[in-house]
Amino acid sequence: MSAQKTTQTMKPATAAKKLGIHLQAAPAEFQEGVVSRDELTALQADPPEWLRELREHGPHPRQVTAAKLGISIAGLARGGVTEPLTTEQIEALKAEPPYWLQHERDVQAEARKEAVRIKELHKQQAAEKAEKEAGPKAEQRVGRRAEQRAAQQSAGSSTGSRRGPRRSG
Repeated sequence: MSAQKTTQTMKPATAAKKLGIHLQAAPAEFQEGVVSRDELTALQADPPEWLRELREHGPHPRQVTAAKLGISIAGLARGGVTEPLTTEQIEALKAEPPYWLQHERDVQAEARKEAVRIKELHKQQAAEKAEKEAGPKAEQRVGRRAEQRAAQQSAGSSTGSRRGPRRSG
């Protein structure tokens, strides 16, 4: 019996998210059907004209809009952006950033700094923990080896060497 390989499929919303496009702006045939992994790979490798247009001009989904503006998705919501924005609208906001956008960029910069600080702190704590754990174990290994050598030397001096007696000639 040979097992048939089933084609993995995903909902159009999942495929749109993976492609970085706003689903409602995609063609109807894309919105209504399912997308196989092979089709998704083909769309990523050689995007059709509609996909290139959507990626270039929008409207863009929240995660793409937030990334282009350098803020979080929550920052978009706090700024009152609830609808998908086009590239032209995003560029207009970047050219003359309103107060909320500058504030959210500052918040995002602080969050990134804090994430780096926490990552460094965790790295330092892990190194200290590893050093602390390795310290006694390493000392124990060195101590055991010294004891073994001393035992071998004392055993070797009383009964001769471990190789046995030497033969002459």
